[in-house]
Amino acid sequence: MALKTGASFVRLNSLRQAVRKVLQLLSTHTRPEIQNGGKQAGFPGAKAAYVTQMKFLNENSYEPIPIYRVMENNGEIIDKREEPNIENETLVSMYKTMVQLSQMDKIMYESQRQGRISFYMTNYGEEGVQLGSAAALLPQDLCYLQYREAGVLLYRGVTVTEMINQCYGNCEDPSKGRQMPVHYGSSQRNIVTISSPLATQMPQAVGSAYAFKRMPNNDRCVICYFGEGAASEGDAHAAFNFAATLDCPVILLCRNNGYAISTPSSEQYRGDGIGARGPAMGLHTLRVDGTDTLAVYNAVRSARDIAVGQNKPVLIEAMCYRVGHHSTSDDSSAYRSLEEIDKWNKEESPISKFKSYLERRGLWDDEADKACQKEARSTVLKTMQEAEKKKKPHWKEMLEDVYYDMPPNLQKQMREMENHLKKYGEHYPLNQYQSE
Repeated sequence: MALKTGASFVRLNSLRQAVRKVLQLLSTHTRPEIQNGGKQAGFPGAKAAYVTQMKFLNENSYEPIPIYRVMENNGEIIDKREEPNIENETLVSMYKTMVQLSQMDKIMYESQRQGRISFYMTNYGEEGVQLGSAAALLPQDLCYLQYREAGVLLYRGVTVTEMINQCYGNCEDPSKGRQMPVHYGSSQRNIVTISSPLATQMPQAVGSAYAFKRMPNNDRCVICYFGEGAASEGDAHAAFNFAATLDCPVILLCRNNGYAISTPSSEQYRGDGIGARGPAMGLHTLRVDGTDTLAVYNAVRSARDIAVGQNKPVLIEAMCYRVGHHSTSDDSSAYRSLEEIDKWNKEESPISKFKSYLERRGLWDDEADKACQKEARSTVLKTMQEAEKKKKPHWKEMLEDVYYDMPPNLQKQMREMENHLKKYGEHYPLNQYQSE
């Protein structure tokens, strides 16, 4: 009996030692501070060093994120190693699209002021962000735009005719007169229709990217454009977090143009812009000179490689300046000086910089530029005149296509409207609308 008890004691003691060793191994694995002499914390929420002196951090505790650029204002390449390998034909096409966009902005803005359309938003000062990013993407990549990326649409093949028809809301408007002007979209070109509420497209874009990630052999990414004003919305923070935690192939491209709708960035947020939020949220982050088309091209091309190749989200903050008013409903002279606008329009113009680069390459000259400007203006004027002559969509279009099967309440409204027009049709300008 004593022998059995002694043997049991030995076995029990051995078991205790084994358990102690296992616990010790688990403890050293989950608590790095033991391995590092108590200097390294191992909390689940954050890994950081212990310190014995208290220090509060603020926006001045770190060096600002640097701004990546490729060329000087005169078009000269700063470091030849950073000059992108873009075909000459593509470079010229990018510039021609910039010119076309600029001419469309000028004429359509005047059109709104004359009461010919209800609303418009120009793209002055942000052409480099639009064309640099658009050229760096592939056709299959999905674009979520805000409302100041008309250059992306033009570069992807959306015609001036389609865009002006949409602004006039005529019978050839792809949205059948149901959208505001500049709320463009094109499923054929992988462009999701624009809507005005700020930042709503951001979590939607992340969701689309997550869907791409789940597809076998995925070769697509999503790019989501937004302004620094939209980054103050809750949807922006949710999108950042979901993109990072779900490892989504999405490029979140912020156009930091300094003023949002009408508020200077100094009054919008504290801290180092929007880019500083990226590392804190777990996003690969880059800040780029948005007036430098080539720098934006490099940034988006590299970001796409990360997004598709590694299934990792990327935040790009493109620093730029909104030269025009926020929209035709805005007067920017109320919150900034004309001298400031003039400076950015002359010294930091993305179009002028890119033109100078092409001239240095021997791809462009003043004669070619005059011809291009003239052709672009003629295209817009001719298209606008044709758009004005086209009839509005049939009134029934406002009730159709809302549901797959029209519900009883809409059917009732349709019948009531038909009866009303039969009785009082002479009082309405029905000749301006399409007939059935």
